[in-house]
Amino acid sequence: MTKRTLLLTHDVDAAILSEIKHIIPEWEVTASRDPEVWGGMMNDAEIIAGWNKRLRESVISADSKVRWIQTWSAGVNNLPLTELQQKEVVVTSANGVHAYPISETIFGLMLALTRKIDTYVKNQQQKKWHHANMKLEIHGKTIGIIGVGAIGSETAKIAKAFGMTVLGIRHSGRAAEYVDEMSTPEQLNEVLRRCDYVVVTLPLTEETKHMFKAEQFEQMKDSAFFINIGRGPIVDEADLISALKTGQIAGAGLDVFEVEPLPENSPLWNIEQVIITPHTSGSTEFYDQRLLQDIFIPNLKKYIEGEQPAINLLDYSKGY
Repeated sequence: MTKRTLLLTHDVDAAILSEIKHIIPEWEVTASRDPEVWGGMMNDAEIIAGWNKRLRESVISADSKVRWIQTWSAGVNNLPLTELQQKEVVVTSANGVHAYPISETIFGLMLALTRKIDTYVKNQQQKKWHHANMKLEIHGKTIGIIGVGAIGSETAKIAKAFGMTVLGIRHSGRAAEYVDEMSTPEQLNEVLRRCDYVVVTLPLTEETKHMFKAEQFEQMKDSAFFINIGRGPIVDEADLISALKTGQIAGAGLDVFEVEPLPENSPLWNIEQVIITPHTSGSTEFYDQRLLQDIFIPNLKKYIEGEQPAINLLDYSKGY
């Protein structure tokens, strides 16, 4: 009888791997970042934790045994969702793992832009002593959080420490702690007009693609800063570049882009009031630990009891 198989496409801490094997002692469990190690298991894996483009053809094939995929990222748009839905494969994401590191990055970018830290770093490299007309502060300002999930909620919580007014947007419009006013995406333009900082924490779906384009930047204050740590295609990059160059908005902190890595010929590299980070806002020393212990292992216990994994379960109709 063929053993049931769990494939983890990442290297996993020995103690955590031991805990997983203890939960499913009769299973074959392989954990490796190297496709050469697990390549022969792709068709036999019932559970896959992590994703690799090499898996695509195997998981959508007729003889694939996969029943559940746990992604290593919050986003699921790189998976063949149409085919997986047709095969009734359960997908769970890493949503929530990033709340602390990404909220820290958001405020790092906001503070750097507000207090001109990026300008002073550049001046330091030139041994240039210059005030740079630094005058702004965050305290008491208004922040708009576009997408109030785990990351947005943590960002709202931190914003309150600065005495900020927090405006939120979420699909349901449901109220959330630390958010003073919640709106729906249909009210986006109204919210943008009031914000000193606009923070995008949305997933990429058909509804959110190019949600921010010229019309939205035109609504924003010319003193407002735009932060995107969601997904690059949520923003029409050409329109963002135009808004920055014409002074429609004051600056931007960007961790994600329409094309990654960001091409060397992108104008964004040379716009003074832009800070670029290479899609690293979610990086943290605790990433794998939180993903496996807080999400995957509780879901695995449910799965082997015959129940559907419940934590971060993908709703195919919404795309997240």
